[in-house]
Amino acid sequence: MANIKNAVKLGVFTLAIMNVTAVVSLRGLPAEAVYGMSSAFYYLFAAIVFLIPTSLVAAELAAMFQDKQGGVFRWVGEAYGKKLGFLAIWVQWIESTIWYPTVLTFGAVSIAFIGMNDVHDMSLANNKYYTLVVVLIIYWLATFISLKGMSWVGKVAKIGGMVGTIIPAALLIILGIIYLASGGHSNMDFNSSFFPDFTNFDNVVLAASIFLFYAGMEMGGIHVKDVENPSKNYPKAVFIGALITVLIFVLGTFALGVIIPAKDINLTQSLLVGFDNYFRYIHASWLSPIIAVALAFGVLAGVLTWVAGPSKGIFAVGKAGYMPPFFQKTNKLGVQKNILFVQGIAVTVLSLLFVVMPSVQSFYQILSQLTVILYLIMYLLMFSGAIALRYKMKKLNRPFRIGKSGNGLMWFVGGLGFCGSLLAFILSFIPPSQISTGSNTVWFSVLIIGAIIVVIAPFIIYASKKPSWVDPNSNFEPFHWEVQAQPATVNVSASNANAARPTATSAHTGGATGASTAKPGATVSNAAAPDAASSGATASGATPSSSSSATSGGNSTSGKASPGTGDKDKDAPKS
Repeated sequence: MANIKNAVKLGVFTLAIMNVTAVVSLRGLPAEAVYGMSSAFYYLFAAIVFLIPTSLVAAELAAMFQDKQGGVFRWVGEAYGKKLGFLAIWVQWIESTIWYPTVLTFGAVSIAFIGMNDVHDMSLANNKYYTLVVVLIIYWLATFISLKGMSWVGKVAKIGGMVGTIIPAALLIILGIIYLASGGHSNMDFNSSFFPDFTNFDNVVLAASIFLFYAGMEMGGIHVKDVENPSKNYPKAVFIGALITVLIFVLGTFALGVIIPAKDINLTQSLLVGFDNYFRYIHASWLSPIIAVALAFGVLAGVLTWVAGPSKGIFAVGKAGYMPPFFQKTNKLGVQKNILFVQGIAVTVLSLLFVVMPSVQSFYQILSQLTVILYLIMYLLMFSGAIALRYKMKKLNRPFRIGKSGNGLMWFVGGLGFCGSLLAFILSFIPPSQISTGSNTVWFSVLIIGAIIVVIAPFIIYASKKPSWVDPNSNFEPFHWEVQAQPATVNVSASNANAARPTATSAHTGGATGASTAKPGATVSNAAAPDAASSGATASGATPSSSSSATSGGNSTSGKASPGTGDKDKDAPKS
């Protein structure tokens, strides 16, 4: 089996294209089209300080823990302890929950443009109540389909990615080239400055959303072990993928800016309006409903796949003792039904913001900004954690390493990603001047209070967790710093057990040597390690979600015992 696995290797270009398809989406292009030529600067800047660092850092972390379950929970937990590891995967899940109304808003607008009457289509797309109803219907439909565990969902997602993203992106760029080559009037000034005006912060707020365009590149790290000569070829794939991604975004944004005046750009409608204008120019207006259906299908296929995806990570962490038993319930098919229902309720409540925001566009923007803020918290932890692990786990084998020796290059790459994320995090709180978001009080309240609630929640849950929350079938391996504390605990426990309980001694000693009679994959036996069982120390990893946090899932080593409470508190990273 190992020979077969080793024989399958990804080429540089193949991995580059996989990275491109993982992050490219057209729905955000209008937000950057308002900047004209300077949008290219933002795309390039975000690629340098975020996209490339994310790809490289995630590759090193994924390769380090390729034989262990985890994802961002393990990456951050190894560096800073379980509390911050739980925070990282929590904000990742909540961020994806907030993302649904924003992407479905774009889907609802696409559906509105299926009609042939432009005036009616634009009026319908800007109707808050229409958008609210469509968002909720589609989301709950996707949720109930996910509960059925339908095997064809993956195929639908692949088709949707091609039909709803790749083909429309190529078509938009080609139409823009044809338009300019045939003498069409450009609404974008190509003689304007490449560099934006940095004197007003509110002018660059929308640019912070570019970081969300590139979010999810960490999932590419799981493929680092499948690349021939990863230390040489993986960085090549990262840079090629980044270049292709930037070109698609820049040329797609320019194509919109050419056909639509900056003052008329609408965040939710302009992509459809742009296609409509181009089709009218080439006398093919009949293609407008077709592209609207394609874009809507791409959105729906993506949501159908993602509804059950990110929730899997928090579900696995919950089974390890971090969430109440209510969140660990599954249906007959093993789907995390209660988490999906709670997620659906959250999406419904968020969608009701349509009623209080001045427009669909403002709702779309404020939720997009909140999504950026939460996701960047995870990235700040990931970048700083990668640097910290260079010192805390310096001897651990790194199949892919940033820099051949020393930590200087990791400090540069990780530090660049951290500073870029921090800058975007700060900018995300400032209301954009280009869009009417209503009262600044509402804007700041939603972002600040929303972010605080989301960040505080996992710490409250962590402080409230009980030993009874641990699912006996959970098989997460302990963290590295827990294993280091294990030998002393085992020796003391074994010595006590030899004097008092011969049977327990045999079981415990077996666990220490890897020959335990406990169920394979169990983290710790209650009989062998009562301290760990009572403290909930068995929960020490997380299954990655099917989205951006994915890492290689490893099989838990049979019979590994977690340290007792005292050892855990002594050796765990301060968090």
